[in-house]
Amino acid sequence: MRKHRYKKFYRIKRKKSLLKNKFFWLGFLFLIALGALFYAVFFSSFFQIREIRISGNQGVPTEEIVSSFSRGNILLVDTKEINRAILEKFPKIAKVNTKRGFPDALIVQIEERKPVAVFSRDGDYFFIDIEGVIFEKISEKPSNMLVIKSERDSIGKEMLDKILKINSKLKDDLGIPFEEILIVSDERLNVKTLDGWEIYFNPKGNLDWQLEELAIVLKERIPPKNRGNLKYIDLRFEKIFIFPETI
Repeated sequence: MRKHRYKKFYRIKRKKSLLKNKFFWLGFLFLIALGALFYAVFFSSFFQIREIRISGNQGVPTEEIVSSFSRGNILLVDTKEINRAILEKFPKIAKVNTKRGFPDALIVQIEERKPVAVFSRDGDYFFIDIEGVIFEKISEKPSNMLVIKSERDSIGKEMLDKILKINSKLKDDLGIPFEEILIVSDERLNVKTLDGWEIYFNPKGNLDWQLEELAIVLKERIPPKNRGNLKYIDLRFEKIFIFPETI
């Protein structure tokens, strides 16, 4: 017997229109929403900087700080770069912290340097802060501040700390008024008293020992009534030198 062969018939499925696909419309709406959000965030005026709030400044005018800002989108602002630029432009400012105040403000907190002494070089006077940073030129020498003279362009925090220690000991503990401290070298500081005699310190040596020895010498060997002919006391070495020795 013959076997009958039957052909298989396949139903051709019609492709659904893309416009009838719900996932297409969901994706399309998502892209529209994303585009609208992108425009609102980066191009609309809603996030444009309109206000800059400055606080903490006293010596640096607010207008000068504000004028250094470029007003753009608050989300695109690099606050670290702003801080760096302000510190570079205004040496009197020690620290600055810039924060975003949404939606359209920048909040800038300023900490200015505080002078602890006056730095003198080539007849000019400058304020210097606790970190040893020379930050502001002044027209004349203040009468109530320590004056540090040097031919150097800077002092450095380590040297300044030692000078301030000497200043505190002489004025507060020993009651010795003086005009200035001269940095001769890394191993020599000259203190010129108002009575005309001088004290030589070695900042590289044991400063506590030098100050203690000075106190003992002044108390036991050279009381105030005997300092009329005194020229100097040299504390830089293991042996203390007094000139003239006959005091």
